[in-house]
Amino acid sequence: MNILALESSAAACSAALCRDGELLAQSFQCSGLTHSRTLLPMVNGLLKNCGQSLDQVEAIAVAAGPGSFTGLRIGVATAKGLAWAGEKPCAPCSTLESMAWPLAHLEGKLIVCAMDARRKQVYNALFRAREGRLERIAPDRAISLDDLGAELKSFPESKIVVGDGAQLCYNTLREAVPGLALAPVHLRIQSAWGVARAAEELVKAGALVSGAELVPVYHRMSQAERERLERERHTKFTIEGDRKHV
Repeated sequence: MNILALESSAAACSAALCRDGELLAQSFQCSGLTHSRTLLPMVNGLLKNCGQSLDQVEAIAVAAGPGSFTGLRIGVATAKGLAWAGEKPCAPCSTLESMAWPLAHLEGKLIVCAMDARRKQVYNALFRAREGRLERIAPDRAISLDDLGAELKSFPESKIVVGDGAQLCYNTLREAVPGLALAPVHLRIQSAWGVARAAEELVKAGALVSGAELVPVYHRMSQAERERLERERHTKFTIEGDRKHV
């Protein structure tokens, strides 16, 4: 199966074309430009340089979350647009699982996936590498660094941290968690190749969706939504307090 994969969940942006598990090409950029400017030109150039057309792509995969709210929306919207005309199926891939796949060859390692979620939290999932595959140990979640550190102490095996939040996670926990190491730089940041590999698992599981069904998975409310709810709670408290004094 020809899979076109997109990754725009954080600062880096990438696209990859894979056929039956083999990486044909990947384009990666971490230049600070907005993904709305770079992702589609990246896809067009990738397909052109491979001598392929969108018609030859059989599925569109995308890192659907967690991650940057804006980045996820750009990636999902792009995938929906590419899938729409040809009614192509889509693979909504976990960003965290996708970043773990390039490390699946590290037999026996506990793979600690980390994305900076702000407020002393990370988006995290845990996997164990087994015979070139991933064994999921913990679900995708937002977790405090303190709670993650306490949990990791219960795992005796060597641990390797991956993702755009890996440096933060490592710097915070390295003294408290034995056997913790950083993934090498070229494997640390999430990429579209990992998304394509995660998509293969969704294909096997029959878990592809239509473009209309494809949605981002945020795992928590945005800052704007949290601030709105806080304002509403404050307003309600003020009104109720005023009524008591009438």
